[in-house]
Amino acid sequence: MTSPDPTALGRERAGELLRRLEAGDPDGADAVLADADEVRDLVYVGAALTALARTEARALPPAQRAQANTRQRNLGAARDAARTDPAGLRLWLRRSAEELLLLRSQRAAADAIAG
Repeated sequence: MTSPDPTALGRERAGELLRRLEAGDPDGADAVLADADEVRDLVYVGAALTALARTEARALPPAQRAQANTRQRNLGAARDAARTDPAGLRLWLRRSAEELLLLRSQRAAADAIAG
């Protein structure tokens, strides 16, 4: 039996985390993160969220993009501080997902103004 691809599983968990937060289900979002109990699993979720956030930030106007870059650096520092602590990494992931939702709302607002 082959084990699931950790990258794909990380993307799947990241997507589910975002869906739960968008739906206003913070307990469900916490349950998604609680399901990943190893640091390695949490890091793959973070990689998926980071890739999505960077893609979303590129579509923002310059000032908002600069602010997003600063927030991404701060999230990176939080990740580094919690490097071996699963509870700390879960907090980082939750903040990263919330940041991604903020980026999406900023992009929607910028598109509405431009459109």
